[in-house]
Amino acid sequence: MALTQPPPQPRPDGAAAVLRGNLAVTACMETLQVGYLHAVAAAAGCSLSQPFPDNGIDWQVSHGSPEHEVDDEVTVKIQLKATQQIAPDPAGPHFSFTLDNAHLRKLARPRVAVPRILVVMLLPSRVDEWLRARPDAMELRHCCYWVNLAGHPITGRRRTNVRVPTDKVFDDRALCDIMARVGAGESP
Repeated sequence: MALTQPPPQPRPDGAAAVLRGNLAVTACMETLQVGYLHAVAAAAGCSLSQPFPDNGIDWQVSHGSPEHEVDDEVTVKIQLKATQQIAPDPAGPHFSFTLDNAHLRKLARPRVAVPRILVVMLLPSRVDEWLRARPDAMELRHCCYWVNLAGHPITGRRRTNVRVPTDKVFDDRALCDIMARVGAGESP
């Protein structure tokens, strides 16, 4: 379901409303999460590739290092999701995210040649709060979290709620740690 852009809203600082394009909000969310992934991969020294067709996996991230034990380059498959339905700073050790069973089946396979993770981006409900730029920084709001769903059961008829830990922030350090574990022959 594609959400349409809301009408221009006055900004909290009293400035004039911004006239945004008419691209659906869900398409904008997808574009923003891809930008986040690109930034994290770049800072972690990883390369990205996009499978075509995607067949349920959005991206493949590869990390090369002579320190890896299993190969000099390891790869992780990533399914990206974004939502405005969950508070940007969730309280508690996890938040629930509803995933289509077809996606969960792909992510939950316990034995795979290339590990898979789910990355969920939490976004503010107002589009004009997604991005802030100033001379010394560009702030992308809010955050992505990751989870390894290998072995997760399917419990719903069409969709299943999964728990995403709030201590697993997806950033460059987390990606490097994931790749180090995969490079050692372990799970993400």
